[in-house]
Amino acid sequence: MNALLEKLLQQRPVVTDGAWGTQIQWRGLEPGGSPDSWNLTHPSEVEQVARSYVEAGSRVILTNTFGASRTMLQGHGLEHMAREINRAGAAISRRAAGEKAFVFGSIGPSGRLLVMEEISEGELSDVFAEQAESLAEGGAQAILVETMSDLAEAKLAVAAAKKTGLVVIASMVYDSGKEYDRTMMGTTPEQAAQELAEAGADAIGANCGMGIEYFSVVSECLRAATSLPLWIKPNAGLPEVVGGKVQYKTTPEQFAEHALAIRRIGADFIGGCCGTSPEFIRALVKTFAEHR
Repeated sequence: MNALLEKLLQQRPVVTDGAWGTQIQWRGLEPGGSPDSWNLTHPSEVEQVARSYVEAGSRVILTNTFGASRTMLQGHGLEHMAREINRAGAAISRRAAGEKAFVFGSIGPSGRLLVMEEISEGELSDVFAEQAESLAEGGAQAILVETMSDLAEAKLAVAAAKKTGLVVIASMVYDSGKEYDRTMMGTTPEQAAQELAEAGADAIGANCGMGIEYFSVVSECLRAATSLPLWIKPNAGLPEVVGGKVQYKTTPEQFAEHALAIRRIGADFIGGCCGTSPEFIRALVKTFAEHR
């Protein structure tokens, strides 16, 4: 196992961070705006988000670069600034982390569908390579390929990220099927675990999609399919629109209680995705400490 993972996993589970987009929106991002561009225009606010998770007890925090590939930034006319935005995102999180947490660079979906021939595999590999290289240059200590629905795209991202020499974690979204244990493309956790490991992933996981109450099944399938470290980052329940605003009904305490079951299944990294906040991370830290 990689030295970084060995160091982190001496104490399990490793509590990661929570959602980023909603935290930046709360700080003033306009609807439809690019959260990633704030790495250049509002670096102090982005650092506040990162620091809030470190102070809450996260041992791993991400970078504000989920949508910072050139293909995603193209929708905001910022594709020419992809490298700068990713380097800045990594540097901001490293400043906030100090010596208290590790920084994993976030790479999300490209926004292009291979199956619809909206982009070629070669072009997609170049897009992910550019983002991964920039994150490494900015100081990211590992790369997280996250929120992937297309296994082919995820494998290309993993292969591109591995060229940096950093640890690479690959996390899929399971939100389809009777038990919500399939990706949108029909991939099972077992298939994803096998093929992502073959692509070079150092850890395998699941994030986003459904609420945490649905994650036990997927976690069990992944744990049974791989001996690699397991990365789990569920949503805070399912979103509801109340008064024109999206709300998540799961409380930090409820989230932490469900997380205990995921820990027992064997998850090595546990954090939160959409709808979570520093309060959720504090609840995780507290609950895990009480149930050693």
